[in-house]
Amino acid sequence: MSEVDEIIKDFEFLNSWEDKYQMIIDMGKSLPELDDMYMNDNYRLKGCQSTVYFVSKLNKDKTLSFKANSDAFIVKGLIALILKVFNNKSPSDILTTDLDFLKTIGLDQHLSVTRKNGLSSMIDRIKLEAKKNM
Repeated sequence: MSEVDEIIKDFEFLNSWEDKYQMIIDMGKSLPELDDMYMNDNYRLKGCQSTVYFVSKLNKDKTLSFKANSDAFIVKGLIALILKVFNNKSPSDILTTDLDFLKTIGLDQHLSVTRKNGLSSMIDRIKLEAKKNM
């Protein structure tokens, strides 16, 4: 089962958006802390209302790994959700990943405009890193 399928299954299991938000927050709690060396404007993700620091790395096997963190609980959860889908994937896999799952799980309807913009900024940055490493 793919990461996207797992996410869809997990969200379908929950009935209320309160429960879904709690799951997103819980996912964020699993994010590892970023090293202090990345907590500066060079690594700050533009386009997010909350403070988000983002780091990418090209691995020896030509996959990309990402680390990110935020000062906001929901945003940390959204980061964890997105990294679950894109982390340790090849640039071509990243660029061809279908993002319809975000609509399927209802995030397009249940996030504020600013959170949607921040989520889009993170996805855009991940895809930019993938394009740079093709």
